[in-house]
Amino acid sequence: MATTLGRRDALKKLAAVAAAPLWVEALAEAASQHAAEHHAAMAAAPGDWMPRVLTPDQNRAVVALAEIIIPQTDTPGATAANVNQFIDLTLHDAEPAERQQFLDGLAWLDAHARETHGSAFADTSADTQTAIVTALASPTPPPGATTGADFFKAMKSLAVTGYYTSEIAMTQELGDDLNMFFTEFKGCTHPEHQQ
Repeated sequence: MATTLGRRDALKKLAAVAAAPLWVEALAEAASQHAAEHHAAMAAAPGDWMPRVLTPDQNRAVVALAEIIIPQTDTPGATAANVNQFIDLTLHDAEPAERQQFLDGLAWLDAHARETHGSAFADTSADTQTAIVTALASPTPPPGATTGADFFKAMKSLAVTGYYTSEIAMTQELGDDLNMFFTEFKGCTHPEHQQ
């Protein structure tokens, strides 16, 4: 049975999105604007990929996070779509301050995992990783976790953009044959939006 989103719930969700820090919004916008060229660059250089921004340990954490956000099911997940590569390229092209905010959030995540579970985030169990990100994604993150919660908002946004603009997601998740195009876009057809 489908449920409808009430006005109050919709406003809460909008407020949560609006509450994202400017650096998160800027990274998300940059990822969206440059998705096609990032995927083209990734396709043009297959083989032994090396991160431009992320260290090997940071990359492992990004791979783990992206797979939690978009796991493999009956369709490929974030790992198969090389979302970590997309995120690294987005960070490479990002403004230095925004890149540093993301890297600071990643460092916070590892420090938090070490403090609470004795190892870096990528080295903890899948259940522990899920518990950590679930707490960060809650409407009221744990005390002292603002940096981690903001980072996870950025991570989710970049992972979703990287995944759903990838060829593997478009063909296997969305069923697009990559030949679909519109000859005309008429805009919104709701009468209340017509001017």
